[in-house]
Amino acid sequence: MRKLVLALAASVAALSGASSASAGEIAVIVKTVNSTFWQNVQKGADAAIAKAKGHTMTFQGPASESAIADQVNMVENAVNRKVDAILLAPSDPDALVPAVKRAWEARIPVVIIDSMLAKDADKYYQAFLATDNKKAGELAAKAMIDKVGTEGKIAVMSYVAGAGSEIGRVGGFTDYIKAHSKLTIVGPYYSQSQMATALNQTTDVLAANSDLKGIFGANEPTAIGMGRAIKQAGKAGKIVAIGFDGNQDLQEFVKDGTLEATIVQGSYQMGEKGVDTLVKLLGKEKVEKFIDTGVVVVTKSNIDKPEAKNVLY
Repeated sequence: MRKLVLALAASVAALSGASSASAGEIAVIVKTVNSTFWQNVQKGADAAIAKAKGHTMTFQGPASESAIADQVNMVENAVNRKVDAILLAPSDPDALVPAVKRAWEARIPVVIIDSMLAKDADKYYQAFLATDNKKAGELAAKAMIDKVGTEGKIAVMSYVAGAGSEIGRVGGFTDYIKAHSKLTIVGPYYSQSQMATALNQTTDVLAANSDLKGIFGANEPTAIGMGRAIKQAGKAGKIVAIGFDGNQDLQEFVKDGTLEATIVQGSYQMGEKGVDTLVKLLGKEKVEKFIDTGVVVVTKSNIDKPEAKNVLY
């Protein structure tokens, strides 16, 4: 029900985007409202805006991460209604650049979270807050090698090809595997961040590769679909599976042994620090160009400890 309400709210916001902005509005635009990861980003943003005097906040995103044109429209609408600032998690590194450039031309500060824009677009935004995705991918690869060894076959279940976070995360994973092992990589396969697609792809990969030692699911919906396929195939505990992100489904997979580990980003911190950074910019304060929001490798041994609880959602 919450997802439906959020999706409807996003649709209404998108339709009403051409209307004038409320006083001091910070527009938060994420990849999709239909994901607990982005809902956790919203919780962080809500906490930050509650402390910020003289500012209001709107939160919206498309129905899916692959609805890139819808996200572009949301940014353009925010510029048209002259918001004070924009916090954006771009679904595509290139498609969002013209809209962010328009914000820059309108002197609206933009802070990017989670996924980087194209390299030549860095002059159009003031700060980038994200997981160091290359480092996160390397941590996933290290966890994989620690459990499967340095020889054999593993698979990579990815999400949206070309997304900034995907390039760093999956690139970091595969580069580390190639540099530190003789493991053969099957894939990557792209789920388009659709859980059902990831489930079907993983089912096919498991069926076609009976000798598979390990598998990596590179974002929340992909890892959930991967975990469900592993359980349905009776492979839980028999194949080393590493997930990414930390919603309730993935936590349960870690607890029951379906996942050996899941790599969890500071999603709450992206929202909280992102809004805090914009408030500082609006107050004419200087901010760092890159702010690392952190990552934790969550396993059965630390899932109930503070280090994990601070990032799980």
